[in-house]
Parts: sequence; structure tokens; C-alpha cells
Amino acid sequence: MDDFKNLVKFASMKKSTIWILGIIMGTSFLCLLYLQVSYIEEMVKMRKEQFDESVARSLTKAARNLELDETYRFLQKDVERTIAMADADELSIDSTNGQTNIIKFNSSYHNYDGVSMFRMRMAITSPSLSPKAVISKSKGPNNSSISQSLQVQREIIKNKYVYQRNLLEEAVYTMMRTVSDLPLERRIDFSKLGGDLKSELLDNGIDIPFHFTVSTGYGREVYRCSDYEEQGKEYSYTRELFPEDPPAKMGILKVHFPTMSDYIFSSVRFMIPSLIFTVVLLITFIFTIAIIFRQKKLTEIKNDFINNMTHEFKTPISTISLAAQMLQDPSVGKSPQMFKHISGVINDETKRLRFQVEKVLQMSMFERQKVTMKMKEIDANELISGVVNTFALKVEKHNGKITSDLEADDPIIFVDEMHFTNVIFNLMDNAVKYKRPDEELLLNVRTWNESGKLFISIQDNGIGIKKEDLKKIFDKFYRVHTGNLHDVKGFGLGLAYVKKIVQDLKGTIRAESEVGVGTKFIIALPLLKN
Repeated sequence: MDDFKNLVKFASMKKSTIWILGIIMGTSFLCLLYLQVSYIEEMVKMRKEQFDESVARSLTKAARNLELDETYRFLQKDVERTIAMADADELSIDSTNGQTNIIKFNSSYHNYDGVSMFRMRMAITSPSLSPKAVISKSKGPNNSSISQSLQVQREIIKNKYVYQRNLLEEAVYTMMRTVSDLPLERRIDFSKLGGDLKSELLDNGIDIPFHFTVSTGYGREVYRCSDYEEQGKEYSYTRELFPEDPPAKMGILKVHFPTMSDYIFSSVRFMIPSLIFTVVLLITFIFTIAIIFRQKKLTEIKNDFINNMTHEFKTPISTISLAAQMLQDPSVGKSPQMFKHISGVINDETKRLRFQVEKVLQMSMFERQKVTMKMKEIDANELISGVVNTFALKVEKHNGKITSDLEADDPIIFVDEMHFTNVIFNLMDNAVKYKRPDEELLLNVRTWNESGKLFISIQDNGIGIKKEDLKKIFDKFYRVHTGNLHDVKGFGLGLAYVKKIVQDLKGTIRAESEVGVGTKFIIALPLLKN
């Protein structure tokens, strides 16, 4: 109850104040919404950049591992060939005293790593460092001192290093010539490449499905992963394989992630409920402001209704009161003609007052949204003709003329006679109320059949209705503004009543109007046979 009172109190504020408060609150909500959206966009952008960096690092490391793996496999094969050759070689050396020493590479040397075995092979095959030379240098006359032996060993190691380095360079050149001439299919172990990619991505915090392809530098695809799919292909990451090789020998690694968008947006999902709540609050606020303006409009309409009701009731009450005072005059009783006239005035004003009371009681009908109908078969042409004849006196009183063109071949409808009569009467009465003071009133009523329905039109040459008011004339309590003048009587319920009755009779009503030309109401009702 308190909330309702506060709402009514708020609705009674000036419209400018409500607008200012609404603009301030609306702007605040929009700013909050903008900040949340901006924060989400920034989070997504940051997450995307981190993802790109992680993928770039992973691809770089995987490509490096690929090159190292190729080098290792080449050296491993070369060492295996060296070991095989070493096992088959035997070398005889003649000493200075005529003895023969035989050096053999047996299996005890196989526990060296690949580089040691490679160096041993080069040492053996070096002509400047033959065992004979080594022995001749290490044996001096009369067993030379230890320092001389160390000097000889240093010289041996130095010469071995220089020679081995030259051989290593030669091996590298050989590998470059041999390996780079092979096709990509033979240079790359694709299963190992897929494993390296997965491992490197995991190390960089990316644990989502991916697909990759390998193609030549000219775009010819040489491999694609077994579970490859096109989803997400439009945004892929590329990396060159063997970038130091000529373009014709290079490879291109392409990787894409089907669920990349979900991965990126997963970091901002917690913001979505907050965004939704803000939107809901904004919609609720707009709806509340709309209700407040509607409430304020209804308050103004009801105030206008009360003012009009007071004015409508005041006139017949004043007339009846004046007539009653005149009846108290003895001279009036002596004049039957005057007595009859005053009685007639009282009777007419009483009817007028009763009619206005019935108008007010129509409000309760609109509140209940229910009208009790006594439906029966009616000849519309006959009923409208009777209403026209009755209403002709009122039109002639205002120096007007009413005509009827009842052209409907099938006028039989199923309606409530009293309410349908009131509908026709109210539309005619509006034509009299809103006639032009400088023109003679011309009112025409017409009926015809079309599309299995009965159409009724009531047209006048009155002041007309503006387009912006034409959409609202059927609203309850709505009246076209005429300033503070009360030259047009009524409560703004007539057309609302007409529309409700027509709709309850399963019909439609529309208005056509032009300012300064007149207004035309068209009613369409279903025929009895339909």
C-alpha cells in the first residue's frame, strides 16, 4: 500500500521533474552497461592476445624440435655407419724395435656417445695422426721426461681437434646437401610432430583440440592430421618449417582450433550474468517510467473527467432547481400553459441528468471488462432508419441535415438491440458535437454488404480529427484537446464504449478523418448467416 502511495505521489510530480530523474537514472544504467561491455571486450582482447602468443611459442618450439630431430637422426645414422666400419677395421703398426702392435676397435668402445664415436673415427682415419706417429713421438731415447710426454700429448689433442672440427663441418655440409634434397614427407615424422605440438601447447596452458596440416612452400598439401575437420579453419596459425632452406624446400605448418572462441570467452562468462541483470534492471526501469507516465496521464484524464462531469451535472441541476422555484410561484399555477412548459423542462433535464449518470456508470463496465448482452436477430436497415428518424429532430435543431443510404441487401445481424442502438446514437451525437460553427451540418448514414459482412458508415462534415489524435480517440477518457473551453460536452467514454461493444459483437470499427473536412466512422459486423 505504501509503495502504491509513493507511486501515486511520484506520478503527481511535474512532468519535467520526472523527465530529469528518468534521464539521470537512464544515463546511469546505460553508462554501467557500457562499462561492463567495454570490460568484457577488453578481457576478450587480452585473452586473445595471450592465446596468440602461446600458440606462436608452441609452434616455434615444435618447429625447432623438428629440425633438431632431423639433425639427430642424420648423425645417428652416420655414427651407426662409423661403428660398423670401425668394427671391421684392424690396423698394424711397426715399432722401432721391429715388433708389431695391432690396435682393434672392439665392442668395448661402443659405450661412447655418438660424438665420441664420430671423433674416434676421424682420429683413426687422420693420416697426420696415425698411431705410428703417435708412438714414435711418445717414445724418446732413454725414456724422455714426463714434461716432454705431456707436450707431445697436447700437440696430439690440438691436431685431433682441428681435424675433427674440419670433419664436423664437412659432415654438416654433407647433411645440408643430402637432407634438404629429400621431400618433406621423408624429412618429417608427422606423428612425432603432432605429439610435439600437443606437448608444447600443454606447456603453454592450451588444452583444447587442434588440427594441423603441412604443405610445401608453394601450397601443395603433403599431410593433414587423421581427425582433421574444417571448423575454425578461417582463423589459423602458420609457421615455417626449415626456414633456412630455399623456398622450394621449405614447409608450412598450419594449425587451427575448432573451439578457440569458447576457450577465449570462457574467461568472461562470469560477467554475462551481471550483464543480463543490468539489462533486466534497465528494462524494468524503462517499464516503471512508462507506468509512471501512464499513471500521470490517467490522473490528468480523470481530473479532466471530474471537471467535465461537474460541469455536465451542474447545468441540469441548476435548471431543475430554477424550475422548482418557479413552480412555487402562485402565478405559475394559474397558467396551465406555463405549468406545462416548466414541467416539460424539468422532465427534459431529468432525462439529461439520467443519461449523464448512465455515462458515468459505464465506467464500472470498463473496469469489469464484461458486458451482459441480450443477443437477438435484428434488421440493421430497419433499426438504423428508426434511429435516423429520431435523431433528425436534434440535427434540424442545429440547422443540419441527415440523410441515409441503406443499400445493404442482407441487413440481418445478431446483436444486442439496446447496445447496438447506443453505438449508432453515440456516433451521430459526436457528429453534432464536433460540427463546424460556420457550416451547415451534413450527416450521412450508409449500409452495404461486402465480403460476407454488413458495413455501416456514419460520415459528417465537421471539424475533423488530427492524425496524432485519430489513433487515440477510442481510448477510455480520451478527448481531443480544445483548451479550457467546455463547448463540447462529454466524459471521453463514448467512443471507448462504441469500440468495446463492436468488438464484443465480433466486429471492427475504424475512423477516417481530415481536419476541416470531416470524419467518417466505418463499422463491419458479421451477418447472421455467417
